[in-house]
Amino acid sequence: MPMTYDEFRQLNLRLDMSRGKPAPEQLDLSRALIDDAAAAGYLSPGGVDCRNYGHGAGLPEMRAFGAELLGVPATQVVAAGNSSLELMHDALAFAMLHGVPADTDGAEAGRPKPWSKPDDVAFLCPVPGYDRHFAICESLGVRMIAVPMEDDGPDLDFVEAQLRRDSAIRGMWCVPLYSNPTGAIWSAEKVRRLAALPAAADFRLFWDDAYRFHHLTATRHATPDVLAACADAGHPDRALVFASLSKVTIAGGAVAFLASSPRNVAWWTRQMAIRTIGPDKLNQLRHLRFLPDRAALEALMERHRALIQPKFAAVQETFRDLLGDTPDVSWNAPAGGYFISLYVPKGFAKRTVELAAQAGLVLTPAGAAFPHGRDPHDSHLRIAPTFPSLDEVRLAAQGIALSVLRAMEEARVGARVGV
Repeated sequence: MPMTYDEFRQLNLRLDMSRGKPAPEQLDLSRALIDDAAAAGYLSPGGVDCRNYGHGAGLPEMRAFGAELLGVPATQVVAAGNSSLELMHDALAFAMLHGVPADTDGAEAGRPKPWSKPDDVAFLCPVPGYDRHFAICESLGVRMIAVPMEDDGPDLDFVEAQLRRDSAIRGMWCVPLYSNPTGAIWSAEKVRRLAALPAAADFRLFWDDAYRFHHLTATRHATPDVLAACADAGHPDRALVFASLSKVTIAGGAVAFLASSPRNVAWWTRQMAIRTIGPDKLNQLRHLRFLPDRAALEALMERHRALIQPKFAAVQETFRDLLGDTPDVSWNAPAGGYFISLYVPKGFAKRTVELAAQAGLVLTPAGAAFPHGRDPHDSHLRIAPTFPSLDEVRLAAQGIALSVLRAMEEARVGARVGV
């Protein structure tokens, strides 16, 4: 017989399921980046002294590696520091301050207008979505418009209607493969339609391809090349593609990439030349030695999958056992990525997180997957199974399920006594 919520609470656990972090065992897969750092030396294959300044767009060899991963020419790739989130923040900050190249011909072409003038700037934000995307907008004063998500991507009828009615919209957050946190795989039809939608001349898709290689099944899903789709639609500068090796190698010391049109890459490098005299090329060199090609990366990701897939399976199994017959409770079974979305009855998400905390479980705050942390239905929870051990994940999933059931029981008791 399953334990009760009160029995679980008496275990006095302290488990953190709040962020999608790699487990120590995953980080150990790339230990050679630390142990063999000296063997990588400081001269790149092309003879660049990586100890010195320069090469603001990254080592040529690392740009070529990024191009192999992202399927674009190396000249359209920037290899930067550790974090793709940093690149996304900077891209939006640069756009706010200086504007981006406009999709126009003639005298106005090449004369970017700062997005901050006039001062109303809006972004389309598929929800549930990535809280750090929303935090960037909030910190820069960008108005956010929540976009409903469907199984194969955002509701594009809604997106198109918003673009028609709101001239302040300048961009849209996109996590096209194994969306954070819904696990959605955006369809080819939706990608092509996004590329062609009527929008402002300087409208940008912030294409966060964070989980391109993070498969949880033997099927390596993919989405269409958005840069090619935009070019085919007559909007070659529309997409800014971001990716990184942060959940491939060492989360705190990897390499991030930006891929886009030649004009956008030129824009980016001009802005970045003011910010820095070059990325950490020694780290890029270490990564080139550790991951010589895409095949090596994919082999490494299979080892990641072997470690984390059982954790996702354990959550699914526990939820089926404890919540399978519970009305208005559901969850997704992602084919990749780092999260599970748990949906509870409307009005119960915050209370579930509170009860879980009382039982020793740290969860992502309810509402975090929505702009300003406000879930209008108070029904979504983001579950991050990767960091704890497998045994801890099983326990945590049980605690989450028991917290959901306790929250619903409280409501029933309150209704009976008229509270």
